[in-house]
Amino acid sequence: MQTRSPTALAAFFLISLTGCGPVPDPRSSQNADLCPPQVQLVQAVDATQIAVEFDEEASLVDGKTRIDPPLAVVRSSGPAKQVTIDADPQSPGLHYQLEASAADARGNVATFQADFWGFNARVPRLLINELTPRGSGNHPDLVELKALTDGDMGGVVFCVGTQGNYQQRLVFPLFAIHKGAFILVHCRPTGDPVEVNETDNLSASGGQDASQTAVDVWLAGGTGLPGNNGALTLYDRPGGAILDAILYSNRTATSDELYRGFGSDQMLGWAEELAGQGAWTAAAQKVSPEDAVSPEGSTATRSLGRSSASTDTNTAADWHIVPTRASSFGSENSDEVYVPMTAENAAGPKGSPTPPRP
Repeated sequence: MQTRSPTALAAFFLISLTGCGPVPDPRSSQNADLCPPQVQLVQAVDATQIAVEFDEEASLVDGKTRIDPPLAVVRSSGPAKQVTIDADPQSPGLHYQLEASAADARGNVATFQADFWGFNARVPRLLINELTPRGSGNHPDLVELKALTDGDMGGVVFCVGTQGNYQQRLVFPLFAIHKGAFILVHCRPTGDPVEVNETDNLSASGGQDASQTAVDVWLAGGTGLPGNNGALTLYDRPGGAILDAILYSNRTATSDELYRGFGSDQMLGWAEELAGQGAWTAAAQKVSPEDAVSPEGSTATRSLGRSSASTDTNTAADWHIVPTRASSFGSENSDEVYVPMTAENAAGPKGSPTPPRP
C-alpha cells in the first residue's frame, strides 16, 4: 500500500490540538475569527533560528515553547505570519520536535507539535547516479548517489516519489562525505541485523550488495522501487529545495487517454511537479511519458546509469542501460550500452557466421 503525503508540508506531522469554536450567532458582533492560528511550516533557517509559518498573524505564548532534544529558547518574534524562534545552536541534520502554543489577535490559542531537522550549512551537491528499479532476490532494488562536492549529509532527503507525494522517504543521518564519493541506498532491505547504516566505516555493513567502496544506507521499511513508472528525488532538507531527480516510464502518450498516458494520477503528478520545479525537462509545453527514461531492458544486473562523467541535463539523454553484469555501484559508471538482441544483430554481418551465444 502506498503512503501518500497530501502536501510537502504534511511531512512535518503537524498536530493541531485546538479546533475552531462553535458556529457563532450571526446577530453577534463577535461572529468573526473564532479559529486559532494553524501551522503551515516549521523549518530551521540557520543554526540558531527556527521559522514557524501560520495561516494568519500570530505570536507564540510565553513559556509554552519547548524543543526536544533540548534547545534553550532565547526569544521569539511576532505577531506575524512567519514567527522566528532564536535558540541554542542545533546539531546539523538532527531530528527535533517543537511543542508550542500560538495565539492570534482575537486571543484564539492553538497548541501544536511539529518536527524539524537541524540546519545543515554544508549540504553537498548530489546526483542520483545509477539505479536498478527491477531488482531480484539476489540483487534487490538499489540507488547510487554521487557527491560532486564535499559536505555533510545530515537532513538530506531521498524520496521514492516527490516531496509533495512520496511512497517512501529517507532523511539521512549526519556524516561527512567527500567529492567523488558514492552512497548506496538499499531500497528493499531484509531486516538482517548486518544491514547497518554506515557513517564512518565503509566496511561496517553486510547484506546483499553491500559495498566496501561506498557508504551503505538502508531504507527502513523499504519495499523497493516502482518497476515501470516512477520518480526518485533528492532534497537539501525536509521541505527544502530539490537537488536532483529522475523520472522513468515505459509508457507513451498514447498508452491510454487518462493521465496523458502516464497511467495514474500519482505518476502524472510526479512528472508535473518535477517539470514545474525545473528538475526535469520536457520537450514540449507539457511533460509526457516520452520525456522520461525508459526502464525497458533493465534487470537486476543491467542497471540504469548516467555516463562515467555523470552528465546532468535533467533529461532522459543523461541515462542509458548497461549490458548484463556491467552495473558499477560504488564506482564510476560504465559507458557501455545494452543492445537488445534482435534477429538482425543475432545473425551478425551479412555473410558472416552466426556468433556463438554468450
